[in-house]
Amino acid sequence: MGFNSADLIQIILTLGVVAVATPILGSYMARVFQGEKTWLSSLLRPLESGTYRLTGVRENDEMDWKEYFLSLMFFNLIGIVVVMLLQMLQAALPLNPQGLPNTSWHLAFNTAASFVTNTNWQAYSGESTLSYLTQMLGLCVQNFVSAATGFAVFLAFTRGIARKQVTGLGNFWVDLTRSTVHVLLPFSLVLALFLVGEGVVQNFSAYVPAKTIEGAEQLLPQGPAASQIAIKQLGSNGGGFFGLNSAHPYENPTPWSNFLEMISLILLASACTYVFGAMVGSKRQGWVLFAAMMSMMVVMLSLSLWSEYTPNATIGQTALMEGKETRFGVTNSVLWSVLTTSASNGSVNAMHSSLSPLSGGIAMVNMMLGEVIFGGVGAGMYGMLLFVILTVFISGLMVGRTPEYLGKKIEAKEIIWVVVGVLAPCVTILIFSAVAVAHPMGLAGLGHQGPHGLSEVLYAFTSAAANNGSAFGSLTVNTPFYNVLIGTAMLIGRFAIILPVLVIAGSLAGKKTSPTGLGTFRTDSILFVVILIAVIFIVGSLTFFPALSLGPILEHLLMMRGQ
Repeated sequence: MGFNSADLIQIILTLGVVAVATPILGSYMARVFQGEKTWLSSLLRPLESGTYRLTGVRENDEMDWKEYFLSLMFFNLIGIVVVMLLQMLQAALPLNPQGLPNTSWHLAFNTAASFVTNTNWQAYSGESTLSYLTQMLGLCVQNFVSAATGFAVFLAFTRGIARKQVTGLGNFWVDLTRSTVHVLLPFSLVLALFLVGEGVVQNFSAYVPAKTIEGAEQLLPQGPAASQIAIKQLGSNGGGFFGLNSAHPYENPTPWSNFLEMISLILLASACTYVFGAMVGSKRQGWVLFAAMMSMMVVMLSLSLWSEYTPNATIGQTALMEGKETRFGVTNSVLWSVLTTSASNGSVNAMHSSLSPLSGGIAMVNMMLGEVIFGGVGAGMYGMLLFVILTVFISGLMVGRTPEYLGKKIEAKEIIWVVVGVLAPCVTILIFSAVAVAHPMGLAGLGHQGPHGLSEVLYAFTSAAANNGSAFGSLTVNTPFYNVLIGTAMLIGRFAIILPVLVIAGSLAGKKTSPTGLGTFRTDSILFVVILIAVIFIVGSLTFFPALSLGPILEHLLMMRGQ
C-alpha cells in the first residue's frame, strides 16, 4: 500500500477548503467581536442581550487586565466545581438510563480540569463512565465556554496591541457571550445537523442489546453524541463521546463525516488569523501569521507521511494498518494526527501509539512547539503572538534597535512575561514526565517498555500541558497518580500562559504608538515569516531534543536496524 494521487487530492482539498474559508469566517468573526452588525444579528442579538440582562452584565463596561483575569479565573473555578459535582453525583441524577455509578474524586478532578482548560484529555471511556446528563450539562457546556474563553483572551491581547494609551481590554463577560452566541452555537448547530445526516447518533435511548456474527452478546451505546462532536471539533476540544473517539462508527461513520470533522479541527482557529489582521488594521499581518502556521503544518505533515510510508525494516513492509481505522486508511489517519495536534484539538481517528516512531514523534513536536500551528480557537493565536513578540525582540537586538511590534515598543517587562508564557508548559512537560518515569506508580501504567514506553509518558504530559488532549492510547492513566498529575499539568498549561498574555496586553495597551520609519523592522514580510518559524523551532528543539532522542528518535533508529 503506497501513497497515491487520491491521497494527495484529499490533502490538497482539505487544506484548500481551510484556506478559502479563513477570510470568509474571519470577516464574519471580526464583525462579531467588534460589536458590528452581521447577517445573523437579527436572530442572535436578542439572545446575546437577553444574556446580559439575565446576568447583570453591562455591555459597554471595560476591564483592565487584572479585572479581566480575575473574572476569567472565577468563571473557570465555578466550571471545575460544577463538572466535578456532576460526575461524583451522577448516580442520583436523571438522564442516566444505564445506571452508571459515580466517578472517583481523582477522575472527577482530572476530567473537570481537562474540559475547563479546553484540553479534553480523557482517562475514561465515555459510554461506560458518564451519564447523558454529565456529558451534556458538564462536558458539552464546557466545550462551548472553554473555547469561548480562548477567544476572549485572544481578543483582549489583540486589543492590547491595537489600542494606545488606555487601560481597558474589553469585557470578559461580553467576549465570552459573543463568542458563544454568534460563533460557536450557530456553526455547531449546522455541523451537528450534517453529522446526524451522515449517521452520527443523537438520542436519549438506553443502550441496545445485539448479537455479533459469532453469536456473542453486545451492547450498542447510544446518546446525544452529534451535538457534542460538532462543538468538540469546532471548539478545538476533542473529547470523544465514546471511548474510541472519532474512530468509533457512531462518532464518525462515513468518509464524508471524516472530511467534515477534519476540516472543522482547524477552521475557526485558522480564521482567527484574519480576525487579528482586521482588528489591528492590517490584514497583511494576519496573513503573515496564517502563512507561518500553514507552512509549519505542511512541513510536519510531509515528514509524518514520509515516515509512515517508509518501508519498515522490522516488519518488512510499509504503511501498516495496525491501530488505524480500515474505513479511512493510512493517509487519513496521518492527516488527522497532524491536524489534531496542530490545532490543539486532541480528537483521534486512529491510535497514535500505532503510528511509526517518527510520525508519533511529529505529533508530539506539534504540541511541544506551544500549540501555535493554528492551535486552539483563540489560544493558538495568543500563543503565536508570544513568539511574535519574542522574534521581534531578538531581531531588534540583531540590528541594534529598540524592538517594536505594530508601533509598540517591546521592553524588558514584556519579554520577561513572554518567557514565562513560553517556558511554563515546557518546564511542566519535562518535570512531570521525569517524575512519572522515576516513580513506581508512573511506571506501572506503561503499556510498553524501552523508548516507546518513554514516548507514552512524554506524550501524555505534552498533551496535557499543551492543552491538546490526544493520547498514545497505550498508557493506563485512570489512577490517582496520573489523574492528579496530568490534571495539574493541564491547569498549569492553560492559566500559566493566560496570565502572562493578559499582563502583556495591559502593558501594551498603555503605550503610545511609534510611527513607522526607515529603520523599522517589518513584520508583514516573507523574511519575518522565516525568522518567526526559525525561532519557534529553535526554542522547541533546544528544549525537547534530548527527551525526543531517548523516545521516538531512538525507537526509529532501532526500527530501521530491524530491532
